[in-house]
Amino acid sequence: MTVSPATFPSTHRITIVLVHGAWTNGSGWRPVHDRLIEKGHSVVVTQQPLTSFEADVAAVARVLAMQPGPVVLVGHCYGGAVITRVGNDPKVRALVYIAAHALEENETPLGNDRKFVDPASHAGADVRTTPEGFLYFEPSAYIEDYAADLDPATALFQAHAQVPTALGAFDVPATHPAWKDKPSWYMVAGADRILSPDLERMYGRRAGSTVVEVPGASHAVHQSHPQEVTRLIEEAAASCHVLPD
Repeated sequence: MTVSPATFPSTHRITIVLVHGAWTNGSGWRPVHDRLIEKGHSVVVTQQPLTSFEADVAAVARVLAMQPGPVVLVGHCYGGAVITRVGNDPKVRALVYIAAHALEENETPLGNDRKFVDPASHAGADVRTTPEGFLYFEPSAYIEDYAADLDPATALFQAHAQVPTALGAFDVPATHPAWKDKPSWYMVAGADRILSPDLERMYGRRAGSTVVEVPGASHAVHQSHPQEVTRLIEEAAASCHVLPD
């Protein structure tokens, strides 16, 4: 029997929708998902194709359309660009950015990455491009740059299971950003080698977000520090109960 996310039992009127980033899929949210479920939250994890920005936006929008009530939208990495667009949906009450792009109108992830180049990082040099224009990491580079603080077995598996991501998805200008109209929370990964921590700090400050920083955390902070991420999401979800319908 197939059960749609909208029919899952819930003890909360808020649904938390977790949106993954580039080079991965929704399985990376497992540590956070499980903690939220244990606490009684209604949770849905998206699965974007990473073939184009518009396809990824459409995939998340379909998930939102299936939800019966208000949503907290959570994005990691490039998923932040997606929730910045999709978050304009009236169902979305709050946004949570986890080491993610919180773009201003007309900005792109690629353009902002170039403005905030971390001299200590060589992640850009480790990215490869297929003839069809999809980006991927060599496994050793993925482990070092994306998942440095994960246990070796998990990091190795993720490196081998990474999802090549369309280069063009990183170069689509943002439209009106949802964070201008809705409350947001932001987690900075202090040792991120994919997004500059300084870029993350700028995003959180500019959006007026409630900002939490995890020192020493890699880009995979949602997996290496799921307790902290869960706590931040719950704070956002709790705020929604006092927002007007």
